[in-house]
Amino acid sequence: MGFDTTRTAYDRYMGRYSDRLAVSFLSFTGGEPGQRALDVGCGPGALTQALATGLGATHVAAVDPSTRYVAACAARVPGADVRRAVAADLPWAGGRFDLVVSQLVLTFLPDPAVGLAEMLRVTRPGGTIAACTWDYAGGMTMLRTFWDAALDVDPGAPDETRSMRFTTEGELAGLWEGAGLADVRTRELAVSVTYSGFDDYWTPFTLGVGPGGAYAASLDTGRLTRLRGACFHRLGSPTGSFTLDARAVAVRGVSP
Repeated sequence: MGFDTTRTAYDRYMGRYSDRLAVSFLSFTGGEPGQRALDVGCGPGALTQALATGLGATHVAAVDPSTRYVAACAARVPGADVRRAVAADLPWAGGRFDLVVSQLVLTFLPDPAVGLAEMLRVTRPGGTIAACTWDYAGGMTMLRTFWDAALDVDPGAPDETRSMRFTTEGELAGLWEGAGLADVRTRELAVSVTYSGFDDYWTPFTLGVGPGGAYAASLDTGRLTRLRGACFHRLGSPTGSFTLDARAVAVRGVSP
């Protein structure tokens, strides 16, 4: 899937979005000084760092299945309790946290309902559980452009933006309500990123990060060159800097 890369590669691909998204996401989830928070699927630590800024690093824990990302997150947020683990098997006792959050991870879990149940287990009664995912269908321009271009070149391309579940407010609310959470609320979150030029957009796809990077790595030189050209065309053949918008959907609920 391409989620065991260096922090530098991740930041060039998705980190420039997730850093901005973390701030908007936490304004939706809430969180107060003194509370204990857990970041599930922390990656290199964008959301973990934002949590630590508000709550203090010693009040923050994080998990990720990638050894590289665990190391990157621990280095980025000294004092946080960062461990290698999967969402379906969190290494803490029940009721440990006041706030459990997960950014851009839910759609990649083998069984999101199992992951949510485990997040619920480690949340105290009255605590908050929240997640956000990209609106892949039309709200994440960077990925939508890439996969539309991929389909131009290869009609059999494995378009991640059309296969993901839980990418709408309705789907997320249904999952949260089905798990028994109370006071379920949803919100759209918008961010934007400015690229210095087309290569600043294209090169991160060649670094092997995420489904897009994995797909690009599978192509021979000829098809990769055609894909690059299709992306350039779909972006309007930019000759200078340009800005792309991205929209995520978020959900939160209260542990009964």
